[in-house]
Amino acid sequence: MFNSSSITTLAVILLATILAGCQKSPEPPATPPAPAAVEPADVVLTNGKIYTVDPALPWAQAVAIDDGKYRYIGDASGIDAFVGEGTRVIDLAGKMAMPGINDAHVHPMQGSMKDLFECNFPFTATPDDIAAAISQCVAERPDALWIRGGQWGSDFFVDNDIPNPREWLDAVSGDKAVYLADDALHNGWFNSKALALLSVDADTPNPPGVDILKDPETGEPNGIILETFGWLQNNLEDWPRADYLKGAKHAVSVANGYGITGMKGASASDSQLGGFIDLDNEGGMTVHYAGSLQTPYGHREKPLDVEELKVRRERLKSTNVDTRFVKLFMDGVPTASRTAAMIEPYTPATEGGETTKGSLHIGEEVLTRDLTALDKAGFTVKIHTAGDRSVRVALNAIEAARKANGNSDLRHELAHAGYISDEDLPRFAELNVVADLSPYSWNPSPIIDSVVTAVGSPRGEHYWPVKSLIKSGAPLLAGSDWPAAAANMSPWAAIEALVTRTDPVGDYPGKLWPEEAITLEQALDIFTLQSARALRLGDSTGSVEIGKSADLIVLNQNLFEVPVTAVSDTQVERVLFEGRVVVGD
Repeated sequence: MFNSSSITTLAVILLATILAGCQKSPEPPATPPAPAAVEPADVVLTNGKIYTVDPALPWAQAVAIDDGKYRYIGDASGIDAFVGEGTRVIDLAGKMAMPGINDAHVHPMQGSMKDLFECNFPFTATPDDIAAAISQCVAERPDALWIRGGQWGSDFFVDNDIPNPREWLDAVSGDKAVYLADDALHNGWFNSKALALLSVDADTPNPPGVDILKDPETGEPNGIILETFGWLQNNLEDWPRADYLKGAKHAVSVANGYGITGMKGASASDSQLGGFIDLDNEGGMTVHYAGSLQTPYGHREKPLDVEELKVRRERLKSTNVDTRFVKLFMDGVPTASRTAAMIEPYTPATEGGETTKGSLHIGEEVLTRDLTALDKAGFTVKIHTAGDRSVRVALNAIEAARKANGNSDLRHELAHAGYISDEDLPRFAELNVVADLSPYSWNPSPIIDSVVTAVGSPRGEHYWPVKSLIKSGAPLLAGSDWPAAAANMSPWAAIEALVTRTDPVGDYPGKLWPEEAITLEQALDIFTLQSARALRLGDSTGSVEIGKSADLIVLNQNLFEVPVTAVSDTQVERVLFEGRVVVGD
């Protein structure tokens, strides 16, 4: 018989036997799965300080690019996996890189034709400077009928005693017809032959929105015509198509040299667009280009033909040329000409003279019909609104369009909205309207002197409320407006001026409304991502993010490591457009 002890022992042995029988032989530990193979990238940039403008990852050391888009953004330690035999590796050597600049308000073809074919002098030119420039151009162009050029300063005739501008120009122009634009490109100076070719004499009535100034004693035109921008485009002989192609090549080359990879033409004629389309078809477009279709300039009482604009939109486009945009002009400029529409009167132009509030080119009813129809047709509308009255009327029209169409998500733009009444400022955010600002002119300068004198002090100094707009939640964009009011397309002086509100060149003392200064981060955001949105490209460029177009620029200095007063000295050493190096080695 088994006692209790032996029974217990037997049970333990039996259990061990059963368990042993159930167990399998130990197997080697499983091998972790191999990581998925990483295909080599087309281009890798590493060892840099890459400012992404992406709040989720503000800085990176390296990026990998495939098919023109970002595939990797991060630390340099993670980039090796993307380097293969055919990968181009660019060592940034610790330099700062950032998204390409988007100039969302520029006249690139006008600037190019000016550079290539016109007679030029600086905004600060004296009468002697202008006489010398015209005389030289006349001598160099014996077969030319016209001499076109500029640009004389807004206060040129305030500062210089020239009783009859036409006769003065006659004396230096030989047998040529001469037209010279002012710094804003809104007003023209003509000699007698030019006026004759344009059929302008003492009996010529003012075209809509245009003011032909007359000699008070003789009644003859004195050579100055205000608000000539659109009128001249319809009356001067157009440039040849081949010249527009040359102009497009020049514009793109100049833009890339300043680190610009996106441009929005603020008012583009069909001929101007044709030059960019021709360049794009040749494969030479190294910027994203949005062209705002030109509409009739000057005072207008009839609504636009939106159906005709839709036809032009489809006809005038290519891979890198987008024409889903329209430009409208509501007024002039708040300089000595006093043509921008203001709520309160300007100062008198002469002692004891009459006051004016400027004038609207388009009444609110017609503008509302235009905006409603254009919004419904899918156009983003850029409206020239240089005075606070035109800003208010434009906001009213956009509000009416929103009520009629519902929220289209189209971000319509008020250009040059430097003067905004306190009650209208919050409406930008409420209506999703973009404040299209001109940072090249929001610091002390001759043109600002002209504006402040015309508008009056202290009201005149309260110009460009950038910080207040940002605080209100308003969307913004920035543009050079070149060649109007800006000597070139370079964004770097403008970025500095946004932060300092001082003249970045150092020629003019003081500050312009310093309370409206913003941070460097805010300024860069406006010039990159926010302005990309103005091109309808916010989802595809404007920041360094996975899947976006690799539009990247490399700078000679780190903007965050130099004094802000040195930002204007920035040079662009390398530019990538859609992943291709287009500037630099």
